[in-house]
Amino acid sequence: MERRSFLKKAGVGVAAGAIAAPAIAQGSPAVKWRITSSFPKSLDTIYGGAEVLAKRVKAITGGKFDIQVFAAGEIAPGPQALDVVQNGTVECCHTCSYYFVGKDKSFAFGTAIPFGLTARQMNAWVYYGGGQKLLDEFYAGYNIVSFPGGNTGTQMGGWFRKEIKTVADCKGIKMRIAGLGGTIQAALGMVPQQIPGGDIYPALEKGTIDAAEWVGPYDDEKLGFYKVAKNYYFPGWWEPGPMIHFFVNKDAWAKLPAEYKEAFQAAAYEANVTMLAEYDDKNPAALRRLIQNGVQLRSFSPEIMEAAYKASVAFYAEESAKNPAFKKLYDAMLAYQKTENQWFSVAELRMDQFLQQHIK
Repeated sequence: MERRSFLKKAGVGVAAGAIAAPAIAQGSPAVKWRITSSFPKSLDTIYGGAEVLAKRVKAITGGKFDIQVFAAGEIAPGPQALDVVQNGTVECCHTCSYYFVGKDKSFAFGTAIPFGLTARQMNAWVYYGGGQKLLDEFYAGYNIVSFPGGNTGTQMGGWFRKEIKTVADCKGIKMRIAGLGGTIQAALGMVPQQIPGGDIYPALEKGTIDAAEWVGPYDDEKLGFYKVAKNYYFPGWWEPGPMIHFFVNKDAWAKLPAEYKEAFQAAAYEANVTMLAEYDDKNPAALRRLIQNGVQLRSFSPEIMEAAYKASVAFYAEESAKNPAFKKLYDAMLAYQKTENQWFSVAELRMDQFLQQHIK
């Protein structure tokens, strides 16, 4: 793709934004939107994705398109972000698609499925591999259009009060976990709980739950989980590359001037790219601090990983047999993953393995 074409599509490049702003400002209507986040302000990186979008849209449009950001609970609880966009209470939200698997398991594909695509592979699938079209076909039934708005990279496996070495050790553990990860953990004997980010710590502290996962070292340190559970497991096999989304009400989107739509899409690109970079910058130092505070870093055993993978494959077959939307998305993602893995196993995997051995 030519550089000029890419910049026009992605909306990146300081010069492009600086030139466009005055032109857009002339004669354009003032538009005010609200965006409700599923995240608390204290989690600055993931919550910050919505702020990145709002600030960039405002700058590009010379202040004419103003989007006000509200934290989880200010307009609606985090788990209800989709509902208030769907019914038009607010124009858009910043959330994780898999929070809404209770409505339809197909919502998981917008964020992550167990043993699914990594962050780079998700971007490739959504932007170039047909994923965006497939997701929007599904989301259309909920009166929304979607835009990638961030990624955390592969997440951690969570905080446990006690060690778990075998599948038998998982029995009866009450764990806060989102998306389809909870479905698979249930197959291993755990009792999944879906709790908003800001409510996890008190539940873990009081013993209402025995384990919890959120994102990774930077956010987990902020939430203080290490104070009440010292066993920190990896990897978060249920979230290999979880994408965060901006969901926009279809009617509100249709009413936007064309140049404002371009500004929104460009800002969403920026939020998507910068969130992952910010987590990659902040997580290493946070992990070192956690270990210094006595955290025990532990890997899920091969037995648990294999059992989780088998349970995931079985679930995908079962859900595909009764849910056409799920089957369509799963078949497309799996086919794409096979192609991606063939490539990543050549250069990326070998290079990463070598560097991990030599640079410590």
